[in-house]
Order: sequence, then C-alpha cells, then structure tokens
Amino acid sequence: MEPSTSYPPLPDRLSADPRSPHHVAAVFEHDVGIRFNGKERHDVEEYCISEGWVKVPAGKTLDRKGQPLLIKLKGTVEPFYR
Repeated sequence: MEPSTSYPPLPDRLSADPRSPHHVAAVFEHDVGIRFNGKERHDVEEYCISEGWVKVPAGKTLDRKGQPLLIKLKGTVEPFYR
C-alpha cells in the first residue's frame, strides 16, 4: 500500500486537455476517477460539479483540429481519487 500522501483538492471544474484553462496538472499526477449518475466512467474529458455535467467523446468523430468531438451529458458528478 502507498504511504499516506496529501492529494490536492479536486476543483469544481477540471479538464484533461492541457490547453484548457481548467487543466490542473497537479491533480493528474494522481489517478482520478469520475462517478456519473452512480456509475464510474473512464471516458470523461471534462467535468463541472456545480453545473452537473461531463463531456465525453462522441464515438470516433474528430473535429477539424483532430481532437475528439465532445458531447455534454447532464447528471450527478462525483470526482474521486482512486
């Protein structure tokens, strides 16, 4: 088991894209999980707890810059450290 380390607090809004202003690199040094509507999701690119949404890729569709096209799903968002 790992020695007890202090994790940085999870922000209200977090993005996995390093170009986003909502990307916090210190959080991604640890393994972050997202529980959306009671189920754990592994494909979440961005979330917002206060507004209650997550953004996930829409299949294999890409935008004109080659990034995955994201869709917004609304519901209960619970981030946690694994």
